[in-house]
This record gives sequence, C-alpha cells and structure tokens, in this order.
Amino acid sequence: MNNIVIKLFLFLFLFQNLINAQSLENKNVLVIYQLDPYHSPKLFVKRVVSWLEVQKAHVIVSNNLNSYSNKELMDSIDLVIQTVTMGSLNSAQEKGLTNAIKSGTGIAGSHGGLADSFRNNTLYQFMIGGQFVSHPGGNVNYTVEFTKPKNDLTKNIKNFNLNSEQYYMHVDPYINILATTKFSGKEFPWIKDQEIPVCWTKNFGKGKVFYLSIGHSPDNFDIPEVWELLTRGFKWASKN
Repeated sequence: MNNIVIKLFLFLFLFQNLINAQSLENKNVLVIYQLDPYHSPKLFVKRVVSWLEVQKAHVIVSNNLNSYSNKELMDSIDLVIQTVTMGSLNSAQEKGLTNAIKSGTGIAGSHGGLADSFRNNTLYQFMIGGQFVSHPGGNVNYTVEFTKPKNDLTKNIKNFNLNSEQYYMHVDPYINILATTKFSGKEFPWIKDQEIPVCWTKNFGKGKVFYLSIGHSPDNFDIPEVWELLTRGFKWASKN
C-alpha cells in the first residue's frame, strides 16, 4: 500500500512539474488579426510576435480569416492568438476554427480581440465562454482582484489598479474564473458592486481557451501584472 501511495505522489509531482514547464519552444503559433477603428491590433501583434520569437516559437501572422478554413494549416497549429474585434466568420471559417480547438489546438487573447469578435457567430461565442456587452463610463479607474486559491497562472501576481475600459461581460457558468472586477454603478446604479470576470480559462473539447478582458490600449500591456498574466495564458493554452 505504501508503495502505491509513493508512486501516486511521484506521478502527481511530475505531472504538476510538466504543467509548470509548459513551453512554446518549437510550437506553431498562428497570430491572426484584422484592423478596426477601436484598438491598435498591429501594435499588439508586433509586441506578441517579438515575445513569441524570444520563446523560440514558430510564428505565422495572418490578417485573413480564411486561415481558419485551411485545414492543413489549422491541423499544424498549437496555439491561436487572435485580435479581431467584431467582424464575422463564414460557416467554413467558424467550422475550421472550432473544430481545431475541439481537436486540441489552444486559443488565447484579450479584450475585444477575442470576446467581442464575431457577434453573430454563436458557436464561436460558446467556445470562448463569454461576450462583451458594455464598458460603462468608457475609460475608468478600476481594480482587478484575483480569485483564491491562486493557481500556476496567477501565483505571485498581486491585485492591481488601472485606468481603461472596464468590460461588463455575459459569461458561461462553465468558465474557470481567475480574476474579477467590481463596478462602481456611477453610470448604471443597478450594477453597483456587481462582480464580473476579468480573466478566465475553459476547455472546449480537447482544446484550452484563455481570455483576459484588459487591452483596450497598448499601454495596458505595460502594466507588469497584465503582461505576465497574458503571457502565462499563452503558454497554458498551447497544445500539450
């Protein structure tokens, strides 16, 4: 019996270390974007690609949503990092993307680039786990608080404040919430002290989804806690 317990302990220890050691080295990452009048996707892509190259990932950059309907391409991808606000997917593009995630490819992103994408594509929204519906007051001061107990994605990252769009989200109860924010109620008194997720993970089939609602302007990613959380999310979401 003691031998069984010891072996189980060692297995769990090694499994946890494997999770902690998740790396993007030699993984194929598709960074996909489209221009919009609200954000700065090219600056986001430039920053993300520079970071991915340091991680020794193989990076493919595309501004064409037909990449999602290219099965040969999608079968080779370990992680999709998307920054596309609004727009729409045709049936082939939506099927190609969602099938890839169900089969084990990961998807990650931030702000409107992931959770305000493709408002008419409900299968896509089902996959992501939430949808932007409002940012009361525009740019406001707000606090981000991490849920407890912390995990490998959030450990050693402290609660922080920022001035930016505070996203009010409609969310899937299935998501695993990592961080939240509370609303002041200044614009809409009935939402005073309402707690809304800022960051979450979830599974979609064999694939992993990571989302962070921060990222309206490029300087949001200069906040150390934001960038650390986002990049940990990229690593976590990538195919094992």
